[in-house]
Amino acid sequence: MTEPRPKKKRKRPPAEAEPVAKRPPLQHEWFGTELIARLELLRVCAPLAILGFMSSRIAHADHWISDAGFCVPDLGVTDPHQSFYLPPVSPAVAWAVACALVVSGLCVVAGFRTRGAAALFAALLAYVAVADRLAAFTVSRLAPVVALAICLSPAGTRFGVDAWLARRKRAAEAGDDGHADAPLVEEMRGGTIRFFQALLVVFYTASGICKARGDWLKKPGVLWTHLHDSYQTLISYALANTLPGFSWTVFQGFTLLFECLAFVWLVPRRLRPLGLLYGVSMHAMIGLMFGPVIWFSLLMISLLCASYLPDRLVQRLSDRLAELTHT
Repeated sequence: MTEPRPKKKRKRPPAEAEPVAKRPPLQHEWFGTELIARLELLRVCAPLAILGFMSSRIAHADHWISDAGFCVPDLGVTDPHQSFYLPPVSPAVAWAVACALVVSGLCVVAGFRTRGAAALFAALLAYVAVADRLAAFTVSRLAPVVALAICLSPAGTRFGVDAWLARRKRAAEAGDDGHADAPLVEEMRGGTIRFFQALLVVFYTASGICKARGDWLKKPGVLWTHLHDSYQTLISYALANTLPGFSWTVFQGFTLLFECLAFVWLVPRRLRPLGLLYGVSMHAMIGLMFGPVIWFSLLMISLLCASYLPDRLVQRLSDRLAELTHT
């Protein structure tokens, strides 16, 4: 009697795997969204720093950009020292420009007619920077760019007078006597923040290269000499008499390293907290030790915080502000 042959097991067709969604090529955080609170933080802080810097000039507007004060003469020729010449205006026009500069800047801070105010603010900042080149400083050159970027962004759509009026209008149209919960804008496209992030990296890198090509690599006491300039404060005087001399060479080296390699400290997300901490600390010390430069430091700190603060801190700040303003 023969034994029955074992039945062959049929191979089951392999189960079809569920398709896995693949990322589109070149998809990166660069094209992602950002919290709009970053932009609102910059909208409030940057114009205040700019107006603080301009305050000493605005107080003497007639001697600043009018023919009542000293004016650089028109050379009448094409010269790199005077690439573009604007003739001085009358004292009345100078005071009108100064008043418009203050009003437009404060409107941006308040978020009232934000885009129009920012456009006027940028135009006036560009005008006064060219009209009096002798009084132009780093803030004078950065300010029109910052104001123009705010003008071209959705600034004022979350906090500020414009956002409040828009919510009241939508709620009134809903028929709830202005008390309905209108949708709130929490995120935006990241283009504006990416612009400021790239601006900071380019700014620091260019500054570091200029320092390296100058005396910062040749002479160890460059930073030490800055402490004895006309911008000296009580803090810089005290530190110069307390810290050992070689420490300023160390600070000089760290500053040069930070600026020349800004893309290392500010581009990778894991190193951003380190770059942000050093950048804010550096500008805080600059503002405390070099008197009038405090407005430049406040502007740079505003740009750094708006661009590189961790999302959780920005969200916490936004929530806290929403509680205080009941929005």
